[in-house]
Amino acid sequence: MSEVIRWAGFSCAVVPVVLLLCGLPFGAALGAAAGLAAVTAASHALLRHSERTAARLDADGVSPHRGRHGRTGIGAHRGGRRV
Repeated sequence: MSEVIRWAGFSCAVVPVVLLLCGLPFGAALGAAAGLAAVTAASHALLRHSERTAARLDADGVSPHRGRHGRTGIGAHRGGRRV
């Protein structure tokens, strides 16, 4: 995850510079940088939350949802032909 955040930070720095080189006013480039930083911060928070949730589920030993009726495998109750 840290590599993704590092690349996001890099893009937050590069994009405004490119916008300035393309002739956009400083305020527009600054606004784009602020928007990218906000999106990066929100994404980072969501990634951390999902990783913590996954780690908590692994630690608790919770099994994944197995479907509507909670049965697994192939058996007599799975709609197969009975001879």
